Amino acid sequence: MGPTWALICSTALLLVLLSSASEDERFFEQHEVTFDIPQLMQEMQKEMDLRDHFDSQRPVQPQPRQRGPPTVGPRSYSGPLPTTYNVQFPLGRPTSENLQAICDYSDLRPRYPSSYFPDSGYGVDKLRASAVNNAEAWLSTCCKDNQTWEREVTLCCATQAWELSVEKYCEEDLSIKHPWYHCCKINDNNKRLNCFSNDAPNPNYGPTQGLPVEPLPSTAEFTFNPNTCQRTHGPVPIALIERKTKKLSTPRAADISFPPGRPTADTIESVCHNQRLRPAYSIKCLPRSGYEMVALQAKTVNLIEKGFKSCCKNKKTKVNCADQKWREELNKFCLRENRGRVNYPCCLNQSDKYSCFQQMSPDPYYNVTSAHEEVSLNKICDTHKTIKKKFPVGFPLKDFVTQCCPLQEEEKTACSARLLEEMSQKLCASKRAVPSTVRRCCKSSSQETPQCISKIIMSAITKATNFSSQKKRKRCPIS
Repeated sequence: MGPTWALICSTALLLVLLSSASEDERFFEQHEVTFDIPQLMQEMQKEMDLRDHFDSQRPVQPQPRQRGPPTVGPRSYSGPLPTTYNVQFPLGRPTSENLQAICDYSDLRPRYPSSYFPDSGYGVDKLRASAVNNAEAWLSTCCKDNQTWEREVTLCCATQAWELSVEKYCEEDLSIKHPWYHCCKINDNNKRLNCFSNDAPNPNYGPTQGLPVEPLPSTAEFTFNPNTCQRTHGPVPIALIERKTKKLSTPRAADISFPPGRPTADTIESVCHNQRLRPAYSIKCLPRSGYEMVALQAKTVNLIEKGFKSCCKNKKTKVNCADQKWREELNKFCLRENRGRVNYPCCLNQSDKYSCFQQMSPDPYYNVTSAHEEVSLNKICDTHKTIKKKFPVGFPLKDFVTQCCPLQEEEKTACSARLLEEMSQKLCASKRAVPSTVRRCCKSSSQETPQCISKIIMSAITKATNFSSQKKRKRCPIS
């Protein structure tokens, strides 16, 4: 105990003794006692000043750092352990608008070292923190050469890094038996990436830390492949080129319903009765490289549907038969797929593989079919060959197919409307013989003529669609 406290305690003891003496006159004679209070306070102040002087000369002992979430970032916190940890997850999609911020504020966004979390528990937060650490490390790699690369090459590198971080996160997330992140349940890759981007708490990559943070190394490898970049001008540095340059095209999105849902007693009627309404897939339309996974999924769906067709013939055993066929083909899918480079998430989850496939299915209960699909002018892309052979309209449809069909669905509609207007003017102005149905349309007003010719085409599309439905045809698994 320091000298200041000794003085205080001594004074208190003296006062107690004096008080006791005043109450018991048998042992002590009462006499007047006086205290110089200002002098006492002055002595106490000297003691405190002297103690502060000696304390300032001592070396400061480091205090043990408590773990827990920060108030401004994962680097400063003291207090009780929380029930959840704040992780800024997920990161937003790199764009031309936020690319500068990605590079400029890299060290002003949080990182999550292992000491940020307790040794046990918080598995979901740790998984998300690892994904953020890896993505930030990879983005920093892209930004290092930002001064020598073209801007679009840096953006391409950042996009590849971000997409890989999403892929790696979902692979790990779906391999663990716990509530999966909702975006990882989406089978379509483009929709999954959009889901992650929309969930980002800091899509602009603005600074959120008051002081710069130390970078953390990534725990997974990222290699930028510049050959996949769409460039408008200028060469990519030769050191970055990993293989011979090939003619590039915009990647086409997968358009396949995979995996199919698991057949049960509740769904077997839809499995059997609506089989003709579910598509079969052709892999002949796929490019030679880059779509190996889509091809494998298409083959698996076709084999499962073929098995369903056979099972549905026997009413007594169709449920068990269909379920067994479903499991067999998905087992084969995992065996074939594991020989390739990319692992499908459910194939990694051996303990609960079938439940994983059921949750990943876009139509787990066989409720979605093409039975109520509306016939539109865009369907000419699927039916033009049948129209030409079986239901000719008397004028060429080649322009629709060559100009509109390669476009995205939203762009097809505008393209078809524009070509319909142009075709109406050409047909009515032509001196060549045209079908009587077209001549009647040309007698209408200029505003009604395109609508009239559109009805001719739509009638042919409807007939071709009904004709095709009688014989199930395979469709391309990419759009």
